[in-house]
Amino acid sequence: MIERVNIGGQAVIEGVMMRSPNWVATAVRKPSGEIVYRKTKISDRINRISKIPFIRGTFSLFEALVTGVRELTFSASQADEAEEELTKKQAVITTVISLLLGILIFIGLPSVLSGIFFKNNKLYSNLFESIFRLGLFVFYIWVITFYKDIRRVYEYHGAEHKSIAAYENYAELTPETAKRYTKLHVRCGTSFLLTVMVIAILVFSLADFFIPTPENHLVRILQRFGLRILLMPVIAGISYELQRYSSKHMDKAWVRVLVSPGLLLQKITTREPDLSQLEVAIVAIKASLDEEVANARRVEEK
Repeated sequence: MIERVNIGGQAVIEGVMMRSPNWVATAVRKPSGEIVYRKTKISDRINRISKIPFIRGTFSLFEALVTGVRELTFSASQADEAEEELTKKQAVITTVISLLLGILIFIGLPSVLSGIFFKNNKLYSNLFESIFRLGLFVFYIWVITFYKDIRRVYEYHGAEHKSIAAYENYAELTPETAKRYTKLHVRCGTSFLLTVMVIAILVFSLADFFIPTPENHLVRILQRFGLRILLMPVIAGISYELQRYSSKHMDKAWVRVLVSPGLLLQKITTREPDLSQLEVAIVAIKASLDEEVANARRVEEK
């Protein structure tokens, strides 16, 4: 039996992006009903960096975000021809801006507020910051489910997971077969982000208790915020390695307990897909494996 390679994915506009060790492929259903896809070879440099423990976490996260933005705009341009696709440079700029906004909202805001409300109590300050950050994250994910377009993306997210599960279980890659599998997956980006939030609680708390606190209140808040920015690569690296380990040891009871909150959160970010959505996800898987695709048309990369 041929060993299965790891495939990860991302839901996009009316489609799915899949990533194997060698190819990134995105399949989209156009308004006419036709499925189109494009695939891009992953460079050897990226593959080499992805083998360095802890370093690969931060690099893979940023590279995946840039790729995700590009493939998202590609899918939008195919689903709506009025939309223009971003260049690689524009995708990098968009990713950097999005990261900065995310850091300000989910890292900076809880940090600053906790420093204001609990000036002289590190325990209460870290407790408030942790609860506020986790609550804000879950609230954001829940609120956007009320948008119709996001619900469609969540359905494709479910199609992504089901088709990957079918592939990993050596099942026939058909929509009918994939439909029977779970829409939750241990390597999901939603679970990864939750892991980042939890690891951040531990790392930030340790940093606050071991690093001397300045007397000046404003300097204290600025130090607190600066430390969190500097520690983000460390947190991303630890979270990435933890998720990799978990995905390979799901036979252990304690690992299943560890990943259960992330799987529970996926019940919000995934919805049951229909057969047509699963068909698109399977096209993306086959293209990412550099296999022949008969039911879709390839679009060349610009």
